[in-house]
Amino acid sequence: MTEPLTIWTYDWVPPGPRGHVRDIRLRWACEEAGLTYDVKSVSFHDRGPEHFARQPFGQVPFIEDGDITIFESGACLLYLARKSEKLMPRDPKGEAATLEWTIAALNSIEMVSVPWWFIGLSKDANNPLEGWLLQRLQHLDAVLAQREWLAAGQFTVADILMTDALRVPKVRAAGEFPALRSYIDRACARPAFQRAYDGQMAHFAAGDR
Repeated sequence: MTEPLTIWTYDWVPPGPRGHVRDIRLRWACEEAGLTYDVKSVSFHDRGPEHFARQPFGQVPFIEDGDITIFESGACLLYLARKSEKLMPRDPKGEAATLEWTIAALNSIEMVSVPWWFIGLSKDANNPLEGWLLQRLQHLDAVLAQREWLAAGQFTVADILMTDALRVPKVRAAGEFPALRSYIDRACARPAFQRAYDGQMAHFAAGDR
């Protein structure tokens, strides 16, 4: 019998980040594909040598699958995608489309949206990344106006990563980008996302006890 893979995350985080810690991406992928997985914890406050040996920046998530350990959520998603056609098609064209949109979510969207979000938390009315992000979202909205999902005509890990990268900017961008709003809404309406979200929230709530 094959042992379930293990998703590692923190044992606890403050209420603000809950629902957004990036292990949710891996939980979501496993739920979509029906992959059996366990969730284990590293300390949020005390990041020791064992943690840094498996994640050199002391972050989460990372995966253990037998004798394989892999970190960075994008790399983990692509690793999981090799386990199921539900996460990435097997034809070369479909696989290429999934790969390019997965990397686009990281490099073209999240690279801008995360610092934009952090600067916005400071209540800076002149967020220097505002125009850059809105331009990226405008281009993405035009793409999503023509398709249901990003790659290969099916939901893939690219959609998991893109949706998760957009769930915060959605609040301010929704009125201007209707295709983008609809895309995020239908992705987050998927039962697998809700199970992943509920699982993460319960995990961190347990650390409050």
